[in-house]
Amino acid sequence: MNRKWVVFLPLLFLLFPLIGMIFSNEVNWSFFDFIIMGILILSLSFGIKIVLYTTKKRMYRILIIGLILILFLLVWAELAVGIFGTPLGGS
Repeated sequence: MNRKWVVFLPLLFLLFPLIGMIFSNEVNWSFFDFIIMGILILSLSFGIKIVLYTTKKRMYRILIIGLILILFLLVWAELAVGIFGTPLGGS
């Protein structure tokens, strides 16, 4: 497999809500939700790939990737339920 396309594999996680929408009425995503989550997943994937290629020390890699993951989870939680109360938050 061509290694430069590996960063797009995490987009397969978007199949879970798509399948959930087919079999259940509880999952209700719009096209815009899929676009936003795709952008978030791609930024996470590209960020991790950049850190792995540019950072040499293992401890720095772990620290930076951990910070990227925390930032991803905070943005995801804010968009999903609005934990910080910004106008972008969900209900």
